[in-house]
Amino acid sequence: MDASLGVGKRVKRYREAAGRSQTVVAGLCGITERYLAMIESGQKTPSPKVLSLLAAELGVPVASLLGDSPGAEPAAAGRAAPDVVRTLTGYRRPSLNEPAVSPVDLRERVEQAWSCWQTSKDRFSRAEETLPALIGDVEHALAARRRGSEAAARRDVLRIAADLYGLLRSYCRRVGRLDLSLMAADRSIRVAEEADDPVRLAGAQWNLGHVLLSDTRDGAAEEAKDVALRAVDRIRGETNTFGLTAVRGALELVAVVADARQRNWWKARERLKTAASLGKEAGEGNVQRTVFGPTNVNLHAMSVEMLAGEAAEALRMADQLDTRVLPSRERQFTFGLEVARCHALRRKDAAVYVHLLALDELAPEDLARSSQGLALVTDLVQRVRPTYRRQVSELADRLGVV
Repeated sequence: MDASLGVGKRVKRYREAAGRSQTVVAGLCGITERYLAMIESGQKTPSPKVLSLLAAELGVPVASLLGDSPGAEPAAAGRAAPDVVRTLTGYRRPSLNEPAVSPVDLRERVEQAWSCWQTSKDRFSRAEETLPALIGDVEHALAARRRGSEAAARRDVLRIAADLYGLLRSYCRRVGRLDLSLMAADRSIRVAEEADDPVRLAGAQWNLGHVLLSDTRDGAAEEAKDVALRAVDRIRGETNTFGLTAVRGALELVAVVADARQRNWWKARERLKTAASLGKEAGEGNVQRTVFGPTNVNLHAMSVEMLAGEAAEALRMADQLDTRVLPSRERQFTFGLEVARCHALRRKDAAVYVHLLALDELAPEDLARSSQGLALVTDLVQRVRPTYRRQVSELADRLGVV
């Protein structure tokens, strides 16, 4: 559904798509037909309780009425850089006659690319500058090492490639190329298997789970959960290590999000207990760039409450979180966005605006590509009070929101 629509228009779209009248839906939700009509026309904003009732009767998640499906955040603006696409799909690679870059140099470049992706305000622009050459050099090194006889060097390059494909999965998903994101996740799994690296293989399956969580097909969330839990079962067969514990926790969180997308709130809450236990064992960390640890578990717990329409409880949990400990600007951005969405549920427009400004400062390129963030800005423009209409309009102009 169009992210630019307000909550009321989304309610109307879903109601009409279900072939249900205002009279029937209003009656089942315990509100008057006139009140529902005012919600759909934008004259009234539903309370969190009414929004939850409407979502339940229309058979959609609360998040869909706010502008997106739980667990999915497709790109709302921008696209994959042509050079990244061309190199990833087989063009513009070095000739096989050229000498391959050493694994030491490749490892340093991939680590730098990941650091930039997780910490820079302009991460999309910087990734698009560095990824084409890096993809070509890593895949050229893969081809060269597969023809060589040095097993240790080949395994090093396979591990480097698995890490790079994980980054490409994230980049492609964020710019709206789910097809390329799926391809990158698949490549990551293949090279991790070839390297016989259990931690990277589990991390690659975590990557695949996130691609499926972004897929809007019916059943995609259940597929993501299946991928994650199969990977968890495989981990149980390995010798336990710190890395496997952390990635197992991250996989459990994929299953949590999958349950939430299917509105299985209590299942999600129960599964969070397992993730919390693993978080205590692993501590704060960033194994395979999953940012798994107690803080990330608590972020997911807050997200579940928000998606379930329990905005007050989600905000209470948010007050106890300090996302500055996270080594990922993206996760900090997600936290701020969800806090803003909670305030939107409670019709606290000034708080929504304050958090949107903070997000624009924290990660402007992320906000410009976030369908949920742009939907919040659009709704705010439509109902803003005159006392700060100019400020909201300036933010909307910067983001290209009409």
